[in-house]
Amino acid sequence: MKTLIAIPIFNEAGYIPAVLQRIKEIGCDVLAIDDGSTDETPRLLAADPDVAVITHPENRGYGQSLIDAFNYASVHDYDWLITIDCDDQHEPEFIPMFLERAARGDIDVISGSRYLKTLPGNTEAPDDRRSINQRITQMINRELGLSLTDSFCGFKAYRVEALEKLTLTIPGYAFPMQFWVQAHHHGLRITELPVALIYNDPNRHFGGMLDNPEAREQHYLDVFDCERQRVNAVRRVGAKQSPCMSLDES
Repeated sequence: MKTLIAIPIFNEAGYIPAVLQRIKEIGCDVLAIDDGSTDETPRLLAADPDVAVITHPENRGYGQSLIDAFNYASVHDYDWLITIDCDDQHEPEFIPMFLERAARGDIDVISGSRYLKTLPGNTEAPDDRRSINQRITQMINRELGLSLTDSFCGFKAYRVEALEKLTLTIPGYAFPMQFWVQAHHHGLRITELPVALIYNDPNRHFGGMLDNPEAREQHYLDVFDCERQRVNAVRRVGAKQSPCMSLDES
């Protein structure tokens, strides 16, 4: 399988050298998406000739970084794309597990789950993050008939051919809400694999209104509802409807 490992990055200079080294040892091509970093991230990425880089001149959001990675994987004819965060909360040593599962050829999305199984070295998730994840995941399962245990984990493997069916537009942290609706709508085959639950900095901010847990959860629900309405309209009239755009996260 021709596989790309993509890493969304925003101001992660303290983690980049070690994380990139561990990822490169896997032996796959590597893409970094620098989402408008203002620290030493651009210099560190420029100094590594083994890593392809997409640079946003300003911060455009985690979702937009993933969308750019999806497009890059499609244009460059990759079979599989693995996304992993650069803040040392995802263990690159789990990547071979994703590759082995992908090689079986019977799945389109392999989603890491921090709650599927208790693993050695797990930490505690911040209360608001875990509770929101739990409620949103239960809602997604109820509304879409899925059986997820962790709807927000960014550690995933995607069959690139399957991604090409989707029209994704949400640039911020609500991106998974649109993704799951469209994945279900297009009949993508989904499974989960257990990954470590690691929070090195439980006080990290989302930014803007999303730092308020109630506002963040409502934002996720609004994006989910908008996308459900859109795909339901597509089913009814058989015509393409304009995709949902991101709500204001500032």
